[in-house]
Amino acid sequence: MEQSLVREIAQTIFPEETNYPKISHVSGGDINQAARISFGSNHFFVKWNSNSKYPRMFELEANGLNAMRETKTIRIPEVVATGEIDTVAFLVLEMIETSTKREGFWQAFGEQLAGLHKNTHKLFGWHEDNYIGSLFQSNSRLRNWSDFYVMNRLDLQLEFAFNDKKIHPSISRAFNKLYGKLDELVPEEAPALIHGDLWSGNYLVGEKGEPVLIDPAVYYGHREMDLAMMHLFGGFDAELFKSYDAAFPLQQGWQERLPI
Repeated sequence: MEQSLVREIAQTIFPEETNYPKISHVSGGDINQAARISFGSNHFFVKWNSNSKYPRMFELEANGLNAMRETKTIRIPEVVATGEIDTVAFLVLEMIETSTKREGFWQAFGEQLAGLHKNTHKLFGWHEDNYIGSLFQSNSRLRNWSDFYVMNRLDLQLEFAFNDKKIHPSISRAFNKLYGKLDELVPEEAPALIHGDLWSGNYLVGEKGEPVLIDPAVYYGHREMDLAMMHLFGGFDAELFKSYDAAFPLQQGWQERLPI
């Protein structure tokens, strides 16, 4: 089934190719299946899932990848195509051939991430909602970061958790106390174009030893959101944050704000 589906995707996206594609399975993460498609020396990455379970997921991911790629600040895989076949949605990207970190990798990563974050907008949010992993992500635009964070991030997740009987009402009451303090706890900053889901599983080392970002949950947000996600599971060298701070100085106390 997998081979025939990937072959059909390949024939749909590359109808001019007369040779049979070589197909090999690769990891697609927690919610997707994935494969490598090769036509001679041309290699592509394809991933797919249910178009009814995750409506427009790959279309929205492609939009986020293209937005980051257009900044020309850090390497982002080129989007080749998105589409649907019957009940399956798919995304085809250039294949990133992974390698080992070059000298200065973490310094370059910090500088390039800072460059991405310097892209700004007058409002927090995004022109469309998208996903973070398998979860719906609301991106309604607002002028104030605290309002955006409460309405589009914290309250929504609390509602999901409460309806799924994962938390007690007392947790929601505790969050309400936090909401009243956010403006004084988190300093004001211009909206930054952020990756949105920047944990260690969402970067690669490219063939030249350079950083590559994948699987975004893009929006204009407070840039400390990316830094906090990077600290959540670890996997990023301290040199990255030092380099980032030199390129785009962070406001005092940013480390203390990471748990928030």
